[in-house]
Amino acid sequence: MTDPHPPSTPAVMPYHDADDLPTARAFARRHAEDLGLAADQVMSLVIAVSELVTNTLQHTSGGGQVRIWADNGQVTCEVIDGGPVRAVGRAMPRPDADRGRGLAIVERLCGPVEVFAATEGTTVRLRFMTEPRRGSPPGGEAG
Repeated sequence: MTDPHPPSTPAVMPYHDADDLPTARAFARRHAEDLGLAADQVMSLVIAVSELVTNTLQHTSGGGQVRIWADNGQVTCEVIDGGPVRAVGRAMPRPDADRGRGLAIVERLCGPVEVFAATEGTTVRLRFMTEPRRGSPPGGEAG
């Protein structure tokens, strides 16, 4: 898959070490809420971002960035790092396994997950459909 550029200007938060993990979670929560995700979707996104950032910090060097934006009735969040492309469609590890649950958890929380090589490194892309806001006509935002 190629690296399609975000269709609108994303909010971007770089992260470098474990001290940035709480900030990444708060960043994801704030923007997901501001962009209109339902409460359960916000929680899924925050958990997914936490898992992906943690994975980056444990398995790569140099940190990465979280990007989030809304377009065409959906919120897209990307976690980008300098590590190798990860496999999707992961089975949940056995209960006695010490590691390996992060990406499997992300896929179960977020539905289809896209992973691809980008100019910045590896991008993991998550998408959530937004709910129409009250007072919006069916099929779109109020104009």
